[in-house]
Amino acid sequence: MFLFEPDPVAFTILGQDIRWYGICISVGMLIGLLIAYYRAPRHDIKSEHVIDLALIAIPLGILGARLYYVIFNWEFYGGDFFKIINIRSGGLAIHGGLLFGFIAAAFFCRFWRISSLNLLDLMAPSVALAQAFGRWGNFFNQEAHGGPTDLPWAILVNGEKVHPTFLYESLWCLLLFFLLIVIDNRSLYNGRTFLAYGVFYSFERFFVEQLRTDSLMLGSFRVAQLFSVTVFIVFLIILISMERKHSRRNRLFY
Repeated sequence: MFLFEPDPVAFTILGQDIRWYGICISVGMLIGLLIAYYRAPRHDIKSEHVIDLALIAIPLGILGARLYYVIFNWEFYGGDFFKIINIRSGGLAIHGGLLFGFIAAAFFCRFWRISSLNLLDLMAPSVALAQAFGRWGNFFNQEAHGGPTDLPWAILVNGEKVHPTFLYESLWCLLLFFLLIVIDNRSLYNGRTFLAYGVFYSFERFFVEQLRTDSLMLGSFRVAQLFSVTVFIVFLIILISMERKHSRRNRLFY
């Protein structure tokens, strides 16, 4: 499967290369926003607020994703400003993007005087879907892959068959999108969908990160795994507590 090495450049306009990396991320964001736009009234949120949020949250999310990646990979960037701002070839960390995006959402919620958890519930399925599309940018950039494997679904990177960790996460996030839609449609309280996203995504990311060969490190620990296990434990405790509080007969699946 995928036993060829893709061209990271999709096409060229006026001498400027347009890379698949940016296309995949942009398509994921656009589709996610469209879904949130049409689902907003279900959360008593104006659809126009989704666009307003996107205009701020997306640039901040990209900034956060880049800063997070640069901070934990400082030996490579070493204060080189042009290296730091060059995101065309990759180097975005989803956890940093999520953190900055959530900060933007919290700010807008205070401004609009709406529940931040309600807005996060609305956006959680769209974020998962955007991740499912965006991970394919890693395939075209030949990055964020795993170690050597002889499995039939291996991909070819520098002439070597390796784990397609981008694919593992893409498929998981696609399934997670549909699961979150179901949970959101049957929600008992604000924050349920968002908490479920944190639990299920962190669970997958912890194990997939172990396969990757380009993990950001903090000493001898993988940063993404530390982040994931923290979010998983905290969100799971809160989720179980909220489920018990609101109904002993209703759970995530019923």
